[in-house]
Amino acid sequence: MSEVTDQPQDYGSFHDSPNNIQPITSSGTEQSTSQHPIRGGVSNSSDDFHPIEDVATISQSLDVSLAVINTDDEQNLLSNADFMEEVPADIKGVNLFPDDPHYQQLIKDAESAIEAKVLPQRIAQGSSGSYFVRNVRNEVIGVFKPKSEEPYSELNPKYGKWCQRKCCPCCFGRTCLLPNQGFISEAGASLVSHWLGLNVVPKTKVVWLASDTFNYTPFQRAKLAAKREIYSKTPKIGRKFKRLELPLKIGSFQTFVKDHKPADTFLRQWSVQPLPKQSMEQFQFLFEKLVILDYVIRNTDRGNDNWLIKVEVKEHESCGVTPTGGGGGDLADSDWRMIDNPVVHVAAIDNGLAFPYKHPDSWRSYPFQWAWLQPYADQPFSQRICDQVLPLISDLKFIESLTSELEKIFRLNSEFSVVQFERQMSVLRGQLMNVVEALNKRLSPADLVKLPLRIVERRRYSPPPRPDDNTQPPPHSFQQLFRLKFHYKKPFFSWC
Repeated sequence: MSEVTDQPQDYGSFHDSPNNIQPITSSGTEQSTSQHPIRGGVSNSSDDFHPIEDVATISQSLDVSLAVINTDDEQNLLSNADFMEEVPADIKGVNLFPDDPHYQQLIKDAESAIEAKVLPQRIAQGSSGSYFVRNVRNEVIGVFKPKSEEPYSELNPKYGKWCQRKCCPCCFGRTCLLPNQGFISEAGASLVSHWLGLNVVPKTKVVWLASDTFNYTPFQRAKLAAKREIYSKTPKIGRKFKRLELPLKIGSFQTFVKDHKPADTFLRQWSVQPLPKQSMEQFQFLFEKLVILDYVIRNTDRGNDNWLIKVEVKEHESCGVTPTGGGGGDLADSDWRMIDNPVVHVAAIDNGLAFPYKHPDSWRSYPFQWAWLQPYADQPFSQRICDQVLPLISDLKFIESLTSELEKIFRLNSEFSVVQFERQMSVLRGQLMNVVEALNKRLSPADLVKLPLRIVERRRYSPPPRPDDNTQPPPHSFQQLFRLKFHYKKPFFSWC
């Protein structure tokens, strides 16, 4: 059986009815569809794209797998040169976030702490070099994951991946993911969570940091030592060095969430002693947010140990539970029936293995472990999550704006490829279409993962002028065409 097909089957859409179709002209203004009948149709060939003129969405009632948007090439396409990774000589000029003063201050606190020799501390868990970053008061404020120390990078300080790369290269890495892009995936997951209003991923952005506790090559450390020696003996020459510190490392910086514990800590207990009804409904809503996030970005590494839960409770004389609720010690032995509506929080961390450029189809399937959580995964999506998410992801204009913002983040990687990024977004659009179907039909998370896998490809082309149209298209204008495909190839192991 072939890997993908172009079958024009109706498995859901970005919109509920054809009345929602809003065409977009090259100037970006909306026009009425009453005088513009749909032209074109679904291609029977997997090699050709045919436009459906003046249509900006994929309609559920119409059997359509293509859509088109007119836009301006110069205004919407970013230049590779604008985002090439060049190691800055100094920390000044980088790590600037004028639109987010709180995050800007957080990074300044981290930089000030490093200058004061309050250095980041390497995290023992995990398969990559990641670090707890502190402020001058020695409080953990974030987690930094440098690109050069990711699981498949040469400077990864964890020897497990090094041994795997050297001794068993045939089983090394995940073939559906681009290598050394974990830091971009972390920041991209935070962006998707924010745009969809899920807010389950702690704020994460791409930053530059340097510290003696990071893993550097012996040559880099020897080079720094030589510079400092020259500067101490001949300051006149030493002043010409652009930087007298270790090189800055690019990576993801995620804000630290306090008083959270791995989900397993509470899920095992709640299977015996369920939460009160109100708290259970709140947790179910947060669980659905986690499900949608993971499914949209196609997270290939979501276990119950890398998403966190925090429970806030009021002090209760009968059970003696502490008010913080996140320590785990007292709560682990508590009777939830005696706690008056505890407040539950969820944090989705470790999103570095997401945004694949194809669906897993080689050795492993990397399933979502939350699909087996009972009874949460078997409950249909709530009306609350449908009302929040469905209007957003049903709008093709919103989806393309989201992918444009993701492109800005992905271009921060020096190994950025337009072709590979388009493939990643093709998977993301297909995942969004499945979420639309699941929410429209009020399926459950367990049913969501059983839907046929979609791929929505995008192509750009410059439309030829119409014979009956005397107006000329604006310069550098193009149209975006979308083609729906289905992915049927299965991995060798479907259970892991």
